[in-house]
Amino acid sequence: MILSPTSLPPYLRFRVRLAQQAMLQFVASFKSSLEYILLGFGQVLVGLVACLALPGLFAATRPWPQALGLFAGQALIASAPVWLLRKRLLPQQVLQWCRPLPIPARWQWGANIAVAGMIIVPLSLAYALSTAIWLFQWPDWLQPVAPQALLLTAGSLLLGWIISTLVLARRCRMPAAARLDPDRPLPGPYAPRLPASAGTPPAIRRARTALYHWRQLFWLPFWRAENLVGIQQTVLLLGAVLGIGVWLWHPAVVPPALWGFNAAILLMLLTDRGDKAVTEQIALLRPVAAAWPVRIERLFRFARWSALLPGLAVMAWFALLTLGHLGRANSAGYSTTVATVWLCFAGVAQAAVVMLRRLSVRGRVGLVISAIIILTAIGSELWN
Repeated sequence: MILSPTSLPPYLRFRVRLAQQAMLQFVASFKSSLEYILLGFGQVLVGLVACLALPGLFAATRPWPQALGLFAGQALIASAPVWLLRKRLLPQQVLQWCRPLPIPARWQWGANIAVAGMIIVPLSLAYALSTAIWLFQWPDWLQPVAPQALLLTAGSLLLGWIISTLVLARRCRMPAAARLDPDRPLPGPYAPRLPASAGTPPAIRRARTALYHWRQLFWLPFWRAENLVGIQQTVLLLGAVLGIGVWLWHPAVVPPALWGFNAAILLMLLTDRGDKAVTEQIALLRPVAAAWPVRIERLFRFARWSALLPGLAVMAWFALLTLGHLGRANSAGYSTTVATVWLCFAGVAQAAVVMLRRLSVRGRVGLVISAIIILTAIGSELWN
């Protein structure tokens, strides 16, 4: 007997349809930038697809500690899409509505397995394509261990499916009740704590007040609850700083142009994602802040320009490693002129991301990708 959609439990049908809508929304939001990505990085994407199954295949040729590490890393990569899309697959509003309902545990586990499989199955097709490419190439290192390599690749996908299911199950779990401290202070009236202003000039007082409001309304919300903007920006900042350091070190294993591309894409994403997060926070604050006795538009402008600070820190790090050591330019082999041009264009691109607010979604994606391509082209001439 073939199961029809109507014969499935209602909760499972609901979760599957919810996941389908989430994926359609994700594809729709990604469609506007897909043509630019294919135009600018089409060959890179083909190479990434070809290398997708490489860790699992290569693990069969290594000793068991290294093979186990490659196998675990491959499984984590397979489960990463579900972890990144968990808020779309299970929105917070849906969780608040479902948790009080008497839903059997087997229905919840079945729904989590099915939703995780909806993500793993397309990924498995990409793995199959990557594996077919390596089998067609048939390198010497793969020939003696082909069966074991295929088994490890399939096992990493299965483990990724299990991890994805556990990620969704953890998100469905009822949060533990908060334990109140018996020594907590008694509740009292709220009194806003503004920075001390006695005896300070008016300009400094206004700057402190603006910085205080920015911290309360923009900095702290990016680190609270499920908001991952703070962690996202920290990872991008550290990645860009480390990428520029490795780029200027230019080890012989990887071409310097690839490290320059990495630095360019992380720098532009750092500013673009930060500006987008600030814009979304402003959209949330604008209706409720209209009646506040604060010059809110001035604070919003300050918040928008503050999105440039992480990118400026990365550019300052690049300037310190290049223009800050002019005496070592000849021994290092790079051109200070190219470094100056890279810095100037990076500054213009960063400002354009923040200032050009009337661009459409496709226009903004085109601006970011064009800046990445130009910065990569300029950076490729650094040692010529």
